[in-house]
Amino acid sequence: MSNWDAGQYLKFERQRTQPAMDLAMRVRSCAPKRIADIGCGPGNSTAVLREVFPEAAILGIDSSTGMIERAHAKYPELQFRICDALSLEGGYDLLFSNACLQWIAHHDTLIPALMQKLVPGGILAVQIPINGEEPLFRLIREIADEPRWRLQGVPLQPNETLTPEEYYDILSGCSASFEIWETKYYHSLPDHEALVEWVKGTRIRPYLACLSEEQGAAFENEILKGAKALYPVMQNGGVVLGFRRLFFVAAV
Repeated sequence: MSNWDAGQYLKFERQRTQPAMDLAMRVRSCAPKRIADIGCGPGNSTAVLREVFPEAAILGIDSSTGMIERAHAKYPELQFRICDALSLEGGYDLLFSNACLQWIAHHDTLIPALMQKLVPGGILAVQIPINGEEPLFRLIREIADEPRWRLQGVPLQPNETLTPEEYYDILSGCSASFEIWETKYYHSLPDHEALVEWVKGTRIRPYLACLSEEQGAAFENEILKGAKALYPVMQNGGVVLGFRRLFFVAAV
């Protein structure tokens, strides 16, 4: 995931950071001494952890060079390192992951492996998008499947999200206690063009990488036309993007 565009991702920094804030506040009473922020991206979630846990030693990790460079530049007082989740050494009181684990496959083995990196009483706190049925994301799948783009077989990154019941069973087998919940956010965006800008940083990034600049612009325009048909303009002139996210907190 070394080609993540931190600048594109941060065009919606406030909206993308809110779930991290909500998750951090959920575990604020655990008073961890050592924290790892898995998939820290450009450091916005790590900065949230610093605010909530000012006395803790916090390390942000990400597999994207661009994201880590951006994090270092914006938050020079915090510690960041290029590292993948499974290569992280253990001994943490809190493993925190905001919108990252969906990019890693095999959650049935990943989550138990992360739990093993916690000290006794430690906590794994996770947020994962579960927004595949949002009209915008269904639209992207339909457009990408059209033969004219020749995108069949494009190597997509894992985007693995299980059902809440499946996570329940996984956590039942590797944690002493856990909680699972879901939140749907309603993000106010200025116009339909912002919907396209949102997915350019994540969902359609692999497709654009396989298209020429001209084809990419046409692909984005098709999404824009479809989005205008799916998302009504609100009274303030903006549009609303619904976004479901699954959370769980598990203790060893």
